[in-house]
Amino acid sequence: MDSSRSPKTAVSPRASFLSGLRTGSGLAAASFLLAVSFGAISASQGWGHLAPVICSMVVFSGSAQFALLATLGSGGGLVGAVTSAALINSRFIPMGIAIAGDLRGGRFRRALEGQAVVDGSWAAAHLGGGRFDRYLLFGATAIQWPAWVAGTALGVVVAPDPDLLHRLGLDVLTPALFVALLFDEVRRERINRLPALLGAAITAGLIVFLPAGPALVGAALAAFVALLRTPARREETEETDGTAATGTTEAAGPGQAGTPEKALRSAHSDEEVTP
Repeated sequence: MDSSRSPKTAVSPRASFLSGLRTGSGLAAASFLLAVSFGAISASQGWGHLAPVICSMVVFSGSAQFALLATLGSGGGLVGAVTSAALINSRFIPMGIAIAGDLRGGRFRRALEGQAVVDGSWAAAHLGGGRFDRYLLFGATAIQWPAWVAGTALGVVVAPDPDLLHRLGLDVLTPALFVALLFDEVRRERINRLPALLGAAITAGLIVFLPAGPALVGAALAAFVALLRTPARREETEETDGTAATGTTEAAGPGQAGTPEKALRSAHSDEEVTP
């Protein structure tokens, strides 16, 4: 896990993409094993051989696809299954809003780039300060998608016991990777600590009454805490930068780069990020 990246780190697109491939490789391994389980369960429920693979290619969301399985397996109708999957995938709305400023191009290109927004890639690509490394996002997702589809196909063809991963303890790999990403994010930015703790508390409370999917969606309410705190933090940062710029101007002597404009550019230069 490359945890040394920050908004002040400037790297080439190729290096970012390769870093994304390395970061996504661990997520891809866990996704592959989870996809085998999805393929096996869907085959045992009579989905056939082609439908599960197409579902993984198009939906590409483990939580939503397992919600489909759970709803259909318990006798729920297609409308209920699709609705439950859509509710779980509604988390991509705030995630997409957060990363929208770092996508490039017109509407079609931005929509296409937005398809790379999946949970692990999105978290790994966050640079801090609300900025994202889009090339790292692309690399992390590029290796996960084929692993997910291939795992589903293997599960359908081999049809292992759906409980095999649970008995081997391999079903904890994906949650463990997400916990690692969460700790990395919290360690880098203190502002994320309160929302993370609040989200855990909300999930713990909702899981008593709701399934895991809706409980996790409810935990997203904790993100509003970060949104409310961000403006205040930005004002503090601007005040600090203004003080630093003033001090730089006063310290500069005749013939030196001591104009207010240059001092301000110097104070803010560390905040620039190459797209």
